[in-house]
Amino acid sequence: MKTDQELATAITIESNGQTQLITGQPPELDWIGTGRSAFVFRIQGTDRVIKKFFPSHRHLAVLEGAIYEQLSSFSTYAKQYAYGADYLVIEYIEGQTLFDCLVNGTLIPRDVIRSVDQALADARSVGLNPSDIHLRNIMLTKDGTRIIDVARFRQTEPCSQWDDLKRGYDYFYCKSYFSKKLPEAFLNTVADIYKRRMFESHRNTG
Repeated sequence: MKTDQELATAITIESNGQTQLITGQPPELDWIGTGRSAFVFRIQGTDRVIKKFFPSHRHLAVLEGAIYEQLSSFSTYAKQYAYGADYLVIEYIEGQTLFDCLVNGTLIPRDVIRSVDQALADARSVGLNPSDIHLRNIMLTKDGTRIIDVARFRQTEPCSQWDDLKRGYDYFYCKSYFSKKLPEAFLNTVADIYKRRMFESHRNTG
């Protein structure tokens, strides 16, 4: 059987303008998702995934790999098995993102908020600055809350995203009249508006 490194190296990606194309994929891998900077593949028959970065973002592999090493003693974060010049091998986590929970109507208990608060405090305790904490990188699993995607945990500027989400949880989500199931299109629109406002705020204060 091929090693994780061999599998990761055998994945080939080409860029066509703004589009990223998978041009080579070992049969032992199943594609399970695409993010802003990488494709994600599950290694068949294992609890591991390979995050293969786009050519334009390959520099993030070493950065994120080093961050995962700093977080290795904290169980809320995904476990990392290895990393290389353009890939990570990390734990496959079964569950729903908080975004999925809102779309599917799955209740998000307050314990999730407390777990994320503690996880972010843990990251700060080892010199990191948790940033870009959003609904798609917090997961609700049968064993509790998990956090994935830590590439932006070394940003130096402050990030209010998690505090804003907590305010939304308290002011809206917890109210009895607030629907616990929301249309995906609505959530994407809210996220786009939020990103634009954050961009304008940083531009005006930068």
